[in-house]
Amino acid sequence: MKANIGLIGLAVMGQNLVLNMDDHGFRVAVFNRTTSTVDEFLEGPAKNTQVIGAHSLEELVDGLASPRIVMLMVKAGEVVDQYIDKLIPLLSAGDIIVDGGNSLFTDTNRRTQYLQEQNIYYIGTGVSGGEEGARHGPSIMPGGNKAAWPTVKAIFQAISAQVDGQPCCEWVGDNGAGHYVKMVHNGIEYGDMQLICEAYQMLSEGLGLTAAEMHSIFSEWNQGVLSSYLIEITAAILAYNDEDGQPLVDKILDTAGQKGTGKWTGINALELGIPLTLIGESVFARCLSAQKSERVKAAQILPKAQVKFSGDKQAMIDAIRDALYAAKIISYAQGFRLMREASKEYDLALNYGEIALMWRGGCIIRSQFLNDIKQAYDANPALENLLLADFFVEAMGKADAGWRKAVILGIELGIPTPAFSSALAYFDGYRTERLPANLLQAQRDYFGAHTYERVDKPRGEFFHTDWTGHGGKTASTTYTV
Repeated sequence: MKANIGLIGLAVMGQNLVLNMDDHGFRVAVFNRTTSTVDEFLEGPAKNTQVIGAHSLEELVDGLASPRIVMLMVKAGEVVDQYIDKLIPLLSAGDIIVDGGNSLFTDTNRRTQYLQEQNIYYIGTGVSGGEEGARHGPSIMPGGNKAAWPTVKAIFQAISAQVDGQPCCEWVGDNGAGHYVKMVHNGIEYGDMQLICEAYQMLSEGLGLTAAEMHSIFSEWNQGVLSSYLIEITAAILAYNDEDGQPLVDKILDTAGQKGTGKWTGINALELGIPLTLIGESVFARCLSAQKSERVKAAQILPKAQVKFSGDKQAMIDAIRDALYAAKIISYAQGFRLMREASKEYDLALNYGEIALMWRGGCIIRSQFLNDIKQAYDANPALENLLLADFFVEAMGKADAGWRKAVILGIELGIPTPAFSSALAYFDGYRTERLPANLLQAQRDYFGAHTYERVDKPRGEFFHTDWTGHGGKTASTTYTV
């Protein structure tokens, strides 16, 4: 009996997806570049399953039912292209290649078009949820050649997380749409994690709370508006003790790694001219953390003033909670605003409510909060910015005062809050009718003749002033994002 789908790449995500598919009655053929891994998988986690092992790509493809579906769970980049080139001669018209890794969406655009010329369908799909999600139900974000969707839909929706009877998987859009949405998901994930870390540092360093006390606080927060997977695991981490009975988190070196998806999100935001300040600061915070030896040296040369918190500790804990919630709203508002611009620029036709649904379960940023986003887009599919939806207008109003108190505390105590602070600056800038860009444009026109618009003239008319009296009347070209 031939397999329903083949999977290449038996790292932990690949293995868990295979076991998930097997649980749902799908027969899976597997291949790994190191073929001994195939045998170890079949003799270990996949023992007593329907999973079929293959020791070559030819054997894998021959073992698949038609139309053949081959899913790649390999390192993004050149490795994906190498496997595509190896698979093309083995596949027939109408067969499907699925890339389940974190590929850059422009690579998926290119591959979709290239394979279409070979009469082979291509799907670039974001898969979120980590090891646990892959095994028990991830969020799946497929895009690419829509003609392939009916063939893979039953498998993907069966193995995805289910919330209120709905699969956290739906067709996202053509070409690189699925990987684009996954990229933004990961950018928001960077933001969420950085915000939680800033709250953690303010509670521990600022208020002097123990890991056990913070465990109780994060557990309580997880019962309210902040309820989410990341808050849940933060509480669990704070409760985990090392062999000596001391909190393990205190023994972990403070240098963060990253794989690039947050950086890609920030770069794309710059290309589209969309302020993605919180996610950008979250990426830079990881970069700064990696400069550990330099920071240790700077701490000696540039010591902080020894200021301690004095006041109502519980009131400040509540303020930090408000800051975390308000800044989280900003992170999602910026992320969805970026997707809105990308949908227009790249003709993706994204459905933001559906995206929120896909993120409600299985993925790393799953949270109660996403139901509110779904409702906001249901009420107004053309919503320009989440901050303008009634629910979020009210939420930001309630959290505003506490948010400012938390940021002020960070400034007073010398605790860095790049995400809290940049989010607040964006919020204040977004709701400011007149920003000082008038002076900025005057400066640009003064030194570079870049022109400016006037408040007393129609938009689109540009003017140049000879500020010095000897600059002439010739203006430079203007550029607006």
